[in-house]
Amino acid sequence: MSLSMKECEQKCLRNCSCIAYTSANESEGGIGCLTWQGDLVDTRKFPDGGQDLYIHVDVVVLAQYAKENGLTQKKRMLAILGVSVAVMFLLIVSVVYCFVMKKNKETRHSIYSDSVDSTLPYFEDSPSRRDLDGTRRNSNSNSNLPLFNLRTIIAATENFSIANKLGQGGFGPVYKGLLQNGMEIAVKKLSKYSGQGIEQFKTEVALIAKLQHRNLVRILGCCIHKKEKMLIYEYLPNKSLDSFIFDETKRSCLDWGKRFEIICGISRGILYLHQDSRLRIIHRDLKASNVLLDNALNPKISDFGMARIVGGDQIEANTNCIVGTFGYMSPEYAMQGLFSIKSDVYSFGVLLLEIITGKRNSTYHHDGPSSNLIGHVWDLWREDNSMKIVDPLLDETYPAHEVSRCIQIGLLCVQEHATDRPTMSTVVFMLGNDTPLPSPKRPAFILKGTYSSTDRSTSAASNSINEITLSKIDGR
Repeated sequence: MSLSMKECEQKCLRNCSCIAYTSANESEGGIGCLTWQGDLVDTRKFPDGGQDLYIHVDVVVLAQYAKENGLTQKKRMLAILGVSVAVMFLLIVSVVYCFVMKKNKETRHSIYSDSVDSTLPYFEDSPSRRDLDGTRRNSNSNSNLPLFNLRTIIAATENFSIANKLGQGGFGPVYKGLLQNGMEIAVKKLSKYSGQGIEQFKTEVALIAKLQHRNLVRILGCCIHKKEKMLIYEYLPNKSLDSFIFDETKRSCLDWGKRFEIICGISRGILYLHQDSRLRIIHRDLKASNVLLDNALNPKISDFGMARIVGGDQIEANTNCIVGTFGYMSPEYAMQGLFSIKSDVYSFGVLLLEIITGKRNSTYHHDGPSSNLIGHVWDLWREDNSMKIVDPLLDETYPAHEVSRCIQIGLLCVQEHATDRPTMSTVVFMLGNDTPLPSPKRPAFILKGTYSSTDRSTSAASNSINEITLSKIDGR
């Protein structure tokens, strides 16, 4: 690990078995030496970036042969140059050949074919009718979800142009599109290199197709072509809630009345998932970036790729694969893999407090015994000073009693023990009525050093940043 790149080169040149070398730590200026003997194993092709890999080729052998046989310097150079030109020529020919073969294959199997993976639920082969906007509706009575062909999506998004990119979700980019009939759509394009596979895609399609609620995002259809998987949603021009509440300019447009409407809308959406839909669904990744806003700033919960269906009378389950986002995950789920409807209640409580304060729970710091937002609100509430945490952009034009009540409801939702937290039906009742509230107990995750200030997500094997949720799904 202490060798420089020059020393690494010399070390490899002195070893006849060494066929390649590179820096062991490229990020720290090329310190450390990594060499190969035999096959080039454990290498990886990066779509972008990566680092240089120095490989011995036949030119070195030829140079050594020339030296041993007494060739002149000029002959040695000519031999090396000839071999280099030959290698380069063969390389170019190989690349051109592969490119031509690929183009021929794409011509034979048009990218615009309407083939659909028949293993998807509700998409069995059956007679179908084609709509004018390029979609196909399965006649199976179990589903009215249209299947968009790839030609339609490419035309709508202008071949997934950067100008139409709305953002980057946990499993890939999201693009704005415009259908021929004038309808605006949002296309969630599943990344080929993301953690979400066909099972997660099936989950999201099957779930959202069955869910109908004004506070849940509406799915218009899907597109499946070979390894390409896309979901087509209604287009919501105001994007996600986090782009408003964590931006001072946009947040100033949200008075208390609108924030309270958003809070109530989110609570009703979660209640529908937990209790009122045909399936009992635990979202498991409720956060500000997964709440979208329509033209009137009405909230719509989105991103059901991590959701779990449980039995109609089941309220909890456990898993070895922890998914979600730090700052929103309940303690029993983060530490034991035990998730329940109370896990979503915890996430809602965090989100409620973020809407009131305009601050992120995971990046908020205060010079007190508690490092995150929840801890600070708890400290102020115990001192009867919880109103100090209210977003100053509200400019005291809010009903103090109502805001204080919402803060207390948020603290009830983030209590450390799941049994102490209210259900979403109780939360909706408390938000809509002025009945007395119980006193909250100590919340979880309020001590310093619980987790880093960067908003992070977690999975069974990896971490990610920048609002991205990485995960591994286990079977239901």
